[in-house]
Amino acid sequence: METVEKLREIIAHTENLVFFGGAGVSTESGIPDFRSVDGLYHQQWDYPPETILSHTFFQRNPEEFYRFYRAKMLCDTAKPNAAHKYLAHLEKEGKLKAVITQNIDNLHQMAGSRKVLELHGSVYRNHCTKCGAFYDFSYVKQSSGMPRCETCGGMIKPDVVLYEEALDQKVLSEAVHAISEADVLIIGGTSLSVYPAASLIDDFRGRYLVVINKDRTPRDRIADLVINAPIGEVCRYLEEKRTE
Repeated sequence: METVEKLREIIAHTENLVFFGGAGVSTESGIPDFRSVDGLYHQQWDYPPETILSHTFFQRNPEEFYRFYRAKMLCDTAKPNAAHKYLAHLEKEGKLKAVITQNIDNLHQMAGSRKVLELHGSVYRNHCTKCGAFYDFSYVKQSSGMPRCETCGGMIKPDVVLYEEALDQKVLSEAVHAISEADVLIIGGTSLSVYPAASLIDDFRGRYLVVINKDRTPRDRIADLVINAPIGEVCRYLEEKRTE
């Protein structure tokens, strides 16, 4: 745990920390990832998941899109794990300025984090593509086929960034600002293989770049500290030390 103790020391001496996380932050909560051996990309469907989760497929085959989406993307039984909770504590203490996440599961907010920048949107927000009416998580999950707007009959689309779609520019701008102003940037639970999200790391100019991930990442060689372990395990240890 020498590297984790080093991280604890870094956190103790900063008041400007930003966290950038990916699927590995949520897998301990039971949310399936995409790229691991047991991930969604290795499961059998009529179409590859990356095809189903594209803007074109959503437009042309909305019912098939929602069959996959309800089965694999909507998980309301998941609860925040040690990583989500520890990050929320750091924010409450005034150390953590922002959580930048590639996840769409709302678990950071459930844990109590307030400044969460969702690069890829959220399954908890849905809008009618015709009139813009808002629909919540349960409306979509309990619907069948292609969910329709109760007001105008338009198609309802999840507020999730699909393949072929651009990231929200406001969220992207806030993320760039947070990273560029951070003293410490912790990257956790991500292989840094999804672009353009992964390229945000290039905007970091602070003192310490920390990478926490079970597997190697392309940024390990430039990081000041690398911890090859599950992010939840690391945060559980840090939380225990924090409360001693």
